[in-house]
Amino acid sequence: MTPINCVIVDDEPLAREGMADYVREVDFLNLVAICENPVELMSLLERHPVDLIFLDIQTPKMNGIDFLKIVRQPPMVIITTAFPTYALDGFQLNALDYLLKPITFDRFFKSAHKAREYHQLRLQKAVEQPAASADHFFIKCGTKYEKITFDEILYVEGMQNYVTIVTTRGKFMTLLYLKNLEENLDPKSFIRVHKSYIVSIQQITAIEGNEIFIADHRVPISRNYREQVIEQVVMNKLWGKIRLN
Repeated sequence: MTPINCVIVDDEPLAREGMADYVREVDFLNLVAICENPVELMSLLERHPVDLIFLDIQTPKMNGIDFLKIVRQPPMVIITTAFPTYALDGFQLNALDYLLKPITFDRFFKSAHKAREYHQLRLQKAVEQPAASADHFFIKCGTKYEKITFDEILYVEGMQNYVTIVTTRGKFMTLLYLKNLEENLDPKSFIRVHKSYIVSIQQITAIEGNEIFIADHRVPISRNYREQVIEQVVMNKLWGKIRLN
């Protein structure tokens, strides 16, 4: 069994020690370090491989939500906090799970097993990842393995730990994080346009306001991505530009 290297981030000494005791009780978890805040964590991530972060939200110097917003491709994250209002923010930023303090060992153990299952899935997909020159890949939909070619993809929608791949043949749903799928798509052919959407550049037929038109579908563009989308998709192909002197 491959151990999961984990880090605890919490500014409360008792909470850190309690979580560390829980980690030591689980044979597939390996505690790499304990940090008081995400600033210490970012320094650690540059030096050590980490698979899983138990992340408190209200911490000094930087809170956990801000950390998730600014760090690209973070490890698996399980949020730990006394405030349930942060749950939605955490899941929108692809947190794997949410533990509400005071945390029982039973709830912790279930969350740790969820992390192990997802970690094993990621390792399996890394082994089975097709060569970069391949024109297709496979996903598991229920009990069926579906072949998806890159050319048929219209767009992809992310929903927590699932994605729906919309193609010219129909829609296919599978257990996968949107950010992990994005890592294996050619950035010259696909572009993130929203925290929940990736689209095929070749399939775009029009852009108007905050929407992208693809066949009969409309995909939203968020303000954070709109400038990048216009620059990458439109400007290099735009004819009849109006120049003002």
